[in-house]
Amino acid sequence: MYLRKRFSTVGIVVSLICVWIGFEAAHWTKTPYFIIAGVLVGAYFLFAIKVVDQWEKVALLRFGHYRGLRGPGVFLIVPVIDTISRYVDQRVRVATVSAESTLTRDTVPVNVDAIVFWLVWNAEKSILEVEDFVQAITLSAQTALRESIGRHHLAQMITERETLGHELQKILDEKTTPWGITVQSVEIRDVRIPQALENAMSQQAQAERERQARVILGEAEVQVSDQFAQASRVYNDNPGALHLRGMNMLYEAIREKGAMVVVPSSAIETMGLGGTLAVSAVNHPVNP
Repeated sequence: MYLRKRFSTVGIVVSLICVWIGFEAAHWTKTPYFIIAGVLVGAYFLFAIKVVDQWEKVALLRFGHYRGLRGPGVFLIVPVIDTISRYVDQRVRVATVSAESTLTRDTVPVNVDAIVFWLVWNAEKSILEVEDFVQAITLSAQTALRESIGRHHLAQMITERETLGHELQKILDEKTTPWGITVQSVEIRDVRIPQALENAMSQQAQAERERQARVILGEAEVQVSDQFAQASRVYNDNPGALHLRGMNMLYEAIREKGAMVVVPSSAIETMGLGGTLAVSAVNHPVNP
């Protein structure tokens, strides 16, 4: 990559052609000066011809003064007099940042990984205003991530990742806009907590589920007791309904062959079921 930027393919080809022409001219004219001329011209074009890709820009400096941007395509410089800056890639780029053992607002240590999508929209500013804008973006994103973690609780870090990403994107974009760089989005990739705290949170969640189960069971008991209370009031006002209910219970109990049901005599007398039991005994004789 370094050689490709320092010597373009076009420059290398042109310089080789110049050297070859010099050798051919010296061969036909029997004059060695053509070889020297071909080598010098070839060396000039080797350093003078530069090629910039479609997605790149480069700044031209003449005696240290900024002369403008060049690219994309082929352009010429004057060796020694002109210099060019680093090539600036204007495509969308990705930076991975992380914050390790950073305390949240509720003092919980977390490790957070994030991805920053950014691009250079003004190559002139990024070259002239920032020494190393790639490192500046990475360090700024890491600092902003740590600050944002300190302003949020752990629950927000886990459940509101998208909101946290938008907040970081806004902070970084305000900082990098004067550099000719825009931050398109920030995505929180992972939030990790200590294993001991994760186990404690799991136990807490399990205890909460057990508590909810007990509450639901208690509510069911209350509803059942209310239904029994209503039924008792109906049976108290209507003894015939109570007798019918008792007969149905006995029928269900002795419906299976060979079943034996022990009923207190007081209950039988209360419901007037003596005749009914006798009929049931006849219909379901007990084998000796």
